[in-house]
Amino acid sequence: MPETLFGVPFAAFVGQLLVGLINGGFYALMSLGLAIIFGMLHVVNFAHGAQYMLGAFVAWGLLEYAGINYWWSLLLAPLIVGAVGIFLERTMLRRLYHLDHVYALLLTYGFALILEGSFRFKFGATGQPYANPISGGLDTDFAFLPWYRLWVIAASLTVCLLTWFTIERTKLGSYLRAATENPQLVRTFGINVPRMLMLTYGLGVGLAGFSGVMAAPIYQVSPLMGSNLIIVVFAVVVIGGMGSIVGSIVAGFGLGVIEGLTKVFFPEFAGIVVFLAMLITLAVRPNGLFGSTA
Repeated sequence: MPETLFGVPFAAFVGQLLVGLINGGFYALMSLGLAIIFGMLHVVNFAHGAQYMLGAFVAWGLLEYAGINYWWSLLLAPLIVGAVGIFLERTMLRRLYHLDHVYALLLTYGFALILEGSFRFKFGATGQPYANPISGGLDTDFAFLPWYRLWVIAASLTVCLLTWFTIERTKLGSYLRAATENPQLVRTFGINVPRMLMLTYGLGVGLAGFSGVMAAPIYQVSPLMGSNLIIVVFAVVVIGGMGSIVGSIVAGFGLGVIEGLTKVFFPEFAGIVVFLAMLITLAVRPNGLFGSTA
């Protein structure tokens, strides 16, 4: 096993590659939820970062106050966050579908500010620790790979692929797509279109909640954790193509790896590499790598 790679210690290269894959998993899951909501509802869900934060806090609260462990939280927290999203869609968001997109954007942005402000008032800006559910790791000759971080990469990739398969290859996914593309025709088949739209928003929000649960043991559970991530995730969505499910997955993992390796070879550009990639993509393909050119 080489000790260095292009003048960089091989252990540092592997470590940053692992970090890049972990961040890429979060980018892919978050941008996938945004792509589902925008692609099917044409709503720019600016509350996605706050809903990611809510997922982490729900997991922390379930453990702190109810003694419910991480594995149950991984199931319950996305359902709870999805239910909050469904409440938002049913009571406010669906009233704006016939208006310009900017109204839904302002609504979700306001909801994000209220949610983050409420948690910051209650818990402050400092983070809450969450115990690592999987201790130990894989000790190799070149690096130590924690089991939990490997689990995050595998779980995020699995959920992304299952979501893609559900939407693109199942009857339920065809109903969801049809309900947004031609609602009048779908109603003639007896399908409840408002319910399908509600479930679509709940699915996208649930993915954000799932991401938040997985992030809790790695990062501090903080009211600001969503606002720190959402701008990068929007850049990932633009690069992959607004509304493109495949684009969100590929761009999420790809940009996570690029960002991680940039920290090794060009650390001074690590904070802006995603935005540089967005700038280049918009110059070459304004609709994104996988966006529709129609």
